[in-house]
Amino acid sequence: MTPLPIPSLHAQKHSQQLFELIQQKITNTGGWISFAGFMQMALYTPGLGYYAAGNQKFGAGGDFVTAPEISSLFGQTLANQLAEILQITKGNILELGAGTGKLAADVLLSLAQLDCLPGQYYILEVSDYLRQVQLEYLTKHLPAPSMQCIEWLNELPMEFNGVVIGNEVLDAIPAHLIHTNNQQIYERGITVTEQGLAWMDKPLTEPNLLVAAIKLSLPDGYVTELCPAANGLISSLANMIKSGVILMIDYGFVAREYYHPQRNQGTLMCHYQQLAHADPLIYVGLQDITAHVDFTAIAESGLDGRLQLAGFCTQAQFLMNCGILDAMSQVSPLDMARYAPLAAAAQKLLSPAEMGDLFKVIAFTKNIEEPLLGFCVGDKSHTL
Repeated sequence: MTPLPIPSLHAQKHSQQLFELIQQKITNTGGWISFAGFMQMALYTPGLGYYAAGNQKFGAGGDFVTAPEISSLFGQTLANQLAEILQITKGNILELGAGTGKLAADVLLSLAQLDCLPGQYYILEVSDYLRQVQLEYLTKHLPAPSMQCIEWLNELPMEFNGVVIGNEVLDAIPAHLIHTNNQQIYERGITVTEQGLAWMDKPLTEPNLLVAAIKLSLPDGYVTELCPAANGLISSLANMIKSGVILMIDYGFVAREYYHPQRNQGTLMCHYQQLAHADPLIYVGLQDITAHVDFTAIAESGLDGRLQLAGFCTQAQFLMNCGILDAMSQVSPLDMARYAPLAAAAQKLLSPAEMGDLFKVIAFTKNIEEPLLGFCVGDKSHTL
């Protein structure tokens, strides 16, 4: 593996501050915290957590690249699906965790061309830093009429009609780690030693986690993630939405792939300056920490919340269904200066070797009967 770059002295000082907070938390709770508790602090501690502090995270100059940062093709194509939903519901858009704001900008510019702007484009963003990034980006790239419909939220509204979108949101929700050993189930958490943060297993006792872990019937020596908070988010959205669609885009697997015997070390992954690795206990506050999404669990949470499963497919299939090739055809292949980067971006979004197959799209509806454009071909709901 390529060695990770050494953080600057300023970044190291920042990380040390967060480490000391985590260390104090561990001390105050008897010498151990769950990995979910650690991940929450590492990502979201105000002013210090990865998503709450002021380092560049997205794009070529950050730690990882999301689909909207690759190309405006993503937002333009997604807008076709959103326009269909807005025409059905006459509602609004709520984006969960809007990153730099680029997806919102691309969507709103495309919806304006389709003459289908929503009355409101809500952004639920927990990071004050990212809110400012989004405001600056959107102000720079959107005309005044589109900008006027944007409103930032601190929490989910009590009721909502329209479409909720979450691109790479579920993977950043703190997950619990479980470990099977000698026919026992343990929860893997974090302690502090003289050398710093370290792993420590404790018998799993939390009732709901234990029931979920037993249900998986994992082989001995298996490490994996459970993310009840992600399931809880879907339940909260189900309670909130009165009429509309929930559309989640993320990387992950159905349960039988997620918990395959050969995936015995789980899916936990970290990103630092475009390098992926598997050690979340270093560079705290300076690197992203994620776990893949168990889409079967997400689907079950939606159904338990009385939502209808409207579709599940790969990102490639969804974008093809929504017209990404039509969007590309607006630029002539003879205009190589414009077409070549567009083709390269489409390759990253669609290729099975890139984002095309690993990323999935799942949709739920409530009080809507019409089928959705994005799942007209290649729906794999039966695999969940």
